[in-house]
Amino acid sequence: MRVCCLSQRVRQATPLVLGKADMTLSSDAIELPSGQTMPVLGQGTWYLGERPARRRDEIAALRTGLDLGMTMIDTAETYGDGASEELVGEAITGRRDDVFLVDKVLPSNASREGTMQACRRSLQRLGIDHIDLYLLHWRGTHPLTETIEAFAELVDAGDIGQWGVSNFDLSDMTELLDAGGDSCATNQILYNLTRRGPEYDLLPWLREHRIPVMAYSPIEQGRLLGHPQIEEVAARHEATPAQVALAWLLRQETVAAIPRSSKPEHTRENAEAPDVQLTEEDAAALDTAFPPPADPQPLEML
Repeated sequence: MRVCCLSQRVRQATPLVLGKADMTLSSDAIELPSGQTMPVLGQGTWYLGERPARRRDEIAALRTGLDLGMTMIDTAETYGDGASEELVGEAITGRRDDVFLVDKVLPSNASREGTMQACRRSLQRLGIDHIDLYLLHWRGTHPLTETIEAFAELVDAGDIGQWGVSNFDLSDMTELLDAGGDSCATNQILYNLTRRGPEYDLLPWLREHRIPVMAYSPIEQGRLLGHPQIEEVAARHEATPAQVALAWLLRQETVAAIPRSSKPEHTRENAEAPDVQLTEEDAAALDTAFPPPADPQPLEML
């Protein structure tokens, strides 16, 4: 299989339909509500930076992703108590302009002043002067109005470019908008073939409000790789199960994915996922193996 290098085209607004033949990733960026864009395929960093023996490989994996056009890197202050941010900072040294950087504030820090302080600590660990997209990691006890006010101040100060949320279910999203959160750029959620609950009501609501989804753990932390139906689809395309799992997500016009990789060879494999063109037969087989939800389900988290 060839290694693809993702370009900088913006994805078209017309969504692809589940089950439609020749479902392929048409381009590599999603338009955010602000009119700016974010890459459709990025790199997660959960658990990276926590083991010194793996540091060289992990940095090489992130840099390989940048070389292949996977320019979105997602991290969080809670990952390794800042160790992931420090690793990312080292990996992007000299390449900051190439990176769309996503970071997250802990709910316990998400008061107005706490959010601003947490952001500046993250900037220091990363060794950069701004974060492109800053998210509330999950719903906490601080009023959403305080967090939103802090985000707005950070945007005005140039510390962040845009803000969003993570792990927000439908009721959380409606409350966010009621609290003045109409500038929310994305909702990062657990979404993959085994976690299709958001398709029932959350994803349609987000599409209606033009808020893109960022899917974390898109390969279910590797647990999807041995599934026989995914392996069968992968064999038809001379692809890998990981590429099929990613291609299934990326066929949707408002969904980005952030697979984690700690080795350059796995990053290269992920970067080839947009080349996998799923057919109607593939979609039907995957729907049989992983049925879409028939009723509302609470948003799952890892």
